[in-house]
Amino acid sequence: MAALPVFRWRLAPDGYATRRQLRARGLRPGGQDVAAQLERPRRRREPLVAYLYRVDLAKPVRPMTPAKWAALAKANRARRICPECRQDAGYVIPTSLGACVTCAYPEEQRAA
Repeated sequence: MAALPVFRWRLAPDGYATRRQLRARGLRPGGQDVAAQLERPRRRREPLVAYLYRVDLAKPVRPMTPAKWAALAKANRARRICPECRQDAGYVIPTSLGACVTCAYPEEQRAA
């Protein structure tokens, strides 16, 4: 296996992009291997590394099907249901609380 070309941070040549940059253009790596990497030096630590893919080999993002939209809506709806009171909270339940605000802080709700 040949070594990957390594570029300094912000100095990659045109034609390469990270996954996020590809996604912003409506593309995906499409099964290609990592073509190069960026390294951002840091003091007294390992450098930050970002992997680059070739833009010319990237493929368009697959469109969402009705089944995928339905599955995503179902998953988001499940994140809104409080596991304690089984009510739709009207917002995504924070994982830090594990329940809706009313169930997480019942003494504050009674005082109000």
